[in-house]
Amino acid sequence: MPEPQTPPIPSSLPVLPLRRTVAFPLTLQPLAVNRPASIESVNKSLTTDRMLLLVVQKDDAEEPDPAQLESVGTICIVRQMARSDHGLNIIFEGVARVRVLTVSKTGTTIVANVEPLPERLEKNVETEAYERRIRELAEKAVGLATGASAEVRQLVLGIDDPLRLAYLLGSMLDATAAEKQNILAADPLLKKLELVHAMLAREVSVLELKGKIESQAQAEMSESQRQYYLRQQLKAIQEELGEGESTDLGDLRKKIDAAKLPEPVLTQVNRELDRLGRMGNSGGAESQMLRTYLDWVLEVPWSTTTEDRLDPVAARAVLDDDHYDLDKVKDRIVEYLAVRKLKGDMKGPILCFVGPPGVGKTSLGQSIARAMQRKFVRISLGGVRDEAEIRGHRRTYIGALPGRIVQALKQAGSMNPVFMLDEADKLAAGVQGDPAAALLEVLDPAQNHNFRDHYLEVPVDLSKVLFIATANQLGTMHPALLDRMEIIQLSGYTEEDKLHIARRYLIPRQLADHGLTADALAIDDTALRVIVSEYTREAGVRNLERLIGAVSRKVAARVASAPAGEPVPATTVSAEHVDDYLGPARFKKEVAFRTSTPGVATGLAWTEAGGDVLFIEASLLPGGHEQIILTGQLGSVMQESARAAVSHIRAQAEMLGVDSAFLRGKDLHLHVPAGAIPKDGPSAGVTMATAILSAATGRPVREDVAMTGEITLSGLVLPVGGIREKALAARRFGVKTMILPALNEPDLIDIPEELRRDMTFVFARTLEDVLAAALGAAPALAAPAVVAHGPQDVDA
Repeated sequence: MPEPQTPPIPSSLPVLPLRRTVAFPLTLQPLAVNRPASIESVNKSLTTDRMLLLVVQKDDAEEPDPAQLESVGTICIVRQMARSDHGLNIIFEGVARVRVLTVSKTGTTIVANVEPLPERLEKNVETEAYERRIRELAEKAVGLATGASAEVRQLVLGIDDPLRLAYLLGSMLDATAAEKQNILAADPLLKKLELVHAMLAREVSVLELKGKIESQAQAEMSESQRQYYLRQQLKAIQEELGEGESTDLGDLRKKIDAAKLPEPVLTQVNRELDRLGRMGNSGGAESQMLRTYLDWVLEVPWSTTTEDRLDPVAARAVLDDDHYDLDKVKDRIVEYLAVRKLKGDMKGPILCFVGPPGVGKTSLGQSIARAMQRKFVRISLGGVRDEAEIRGHRRTYIGALPGRIVQALKQAGSMNPVFMLDEADKLAAGVQGDPAAALLEVLDPAQNHNFRDHYLEVPVDLSKVLFIATANQLGTMHPALLDRMEIIQLSGYTEEDKLHIARRYLIPRQLADHGLTADALAIDDTALRVIVSEYTREAGVRNLERLIGAVSRKVAARVASAPAGEPVPATTVSAEHVDDYLGPARFKKEVAFRTSTPGVATGLAWTEAGGDVLFIEASLLPGGHEQIILTGQLGSVMQESARAAVSHIRAQAEMLGVDSAFLRGKDLHLHVPAGAIPKDGPSAGVTMATAILSAATGRPVREDVAMTGEITLSGLVLPVGGIREKALAARRFGVKTMILPALNEPDLIDIPEELRRDMTFVFARTLEDVLAAALGAAPALAAPAVVAHGPQDVDA
């Protein structure tokens, strides 16, 4: 191949500084030109002889300093040029090696004075040996390299000139700019060949090792392993190109630094962030899972708390402003704030409000949060049957999320909110576990400072959270869960309480909701009493508010239908107008009617909705076989109470004033109406016995008397629960006298003062005491044990 003729070399040339690459003589190389000074140098060369000086800069500065240029460079001719969005793409041909004498910079243009630097091409046996060895290694490298074409092999093996071969391999090998600059500047030819041989031998070793690793892993490489391998290669390429980590990772690191995470959390987060960084920009499922996990961890307010209002007086004023009565709860919150004021590190209490629907349990939690100036979050537990709802799902599951506790912390935005665990008695165990068991750690002050969510897998401090659970009954709740909570009973409201609540809260709220003013609608006390007594029969005030809303809607419709400009007279609703708005009364005082015949007694029961009245009917059927027939969906405990009452009456028939053979040739039928509703419990024992005695003696039970209590075979009356709720139910039904076990006398203090003032309470120790008060005087019956009238007798 004839040697190309070297054109005349000018003494002064425009300079194009190079970063991370070297231009070699006798080669064609592509180059992307992006810097303004470099573009100007290329444009200047195109206006003359197309010749440039390409020389390596010693640093990576964007604006190169002439003093930072290497002393040996290559004169090149621009053969092709194309413009792009970012600059120029050129193909240059290296012409000759030169020595840089001086470099000057005018504006952005760099110009250098150069002199030729002839190659020292002494050839001998040693250079020939290196040349042959280099050709062998080059052929081997081409064979090992994946993606190397046959044209490359022919190009390398078709070069006879050792100098051209050295420069060509130098431009093709994966080496640093400093290593390639050493090849360009080296003299004589033997030195160049030695450097190329060392670089080529290293490349062959790397390719052989790479091939060995690929061969060993090929048989068992899974898809995830293949992705990891590609990510590692991508990472190596990015490091070689000097590219840093992605913007997303940088943003995550800034968020982590600003979040002030606890030490265990920070360690876990940094570990997961490093895993995400090693994956690169793959966008795979595991990468997305890690990003979601890190987002969740950073959204938990680890170091954020709100400042409590520790003024007990101001807090009590807020509670009184929001709710009427409920003094027990208000006192407990004020006590907590007082202790917090004296002792700053007190843990939050675990409270449980138990009471019938509509008495304000949930709204009371909101009021407590407002009084303490804390964030409020309500967590509904009704129907939850999966443990993961509380603790979260493991991250191995697709679509996994933290549990409701962590989600509530995120929603609150602080680590000391008020959590309302609503309907805690409606939790249900399922095949996925028992959520009540998962709550044991959450509600244990000795453990919840180190609560672990399955998704986050880091300790979460819940000790500053004020937990308030609500329930309608305690019987369905886990015993260990109850042991961790402070139970506060919320009973129903009296008629006076409901009137006060309606005037102060319900009517103003309904007027505002329906766009009415106090001048447009007024509901007087007589109408409210009718609505409470004849249209509702509830422990709370939820239905009462609905009925007030119904009245408000009718008035709003009348106001909105009036002709424009015509004044609408104010509406005042009194007792005689209630049925015009709400229709006929739904409830009547039926105790007198139901007990007008012998064999019917009025009992009192406790339900989830508060207290209620039961009418128990007894009838002796002739032509029977002394069988006891029980109807009305009675539970096993209630059936046993009936049999115990019959046994005691038969055993003490003479003393009770009945024939000991009152069942001979007869059957006894006991029925509790409302047969569609299941009923159970021991507190109807005395009522059943009274109904049986009434049927046996033919004497009706007093119409103004209701009773409760468990009976034994010996006739003793045992204490029962729910006395306040039962007394409120008796008052709603117009009962004037309530018979209850003597051992329940201390519970009278919980009954509102107006009930103690208006009702008579008879405390019975035996069935005989009950019968004396319920059936009236009889020769064989003694007087009742205790009769209490009004609050002055409670302390006697």
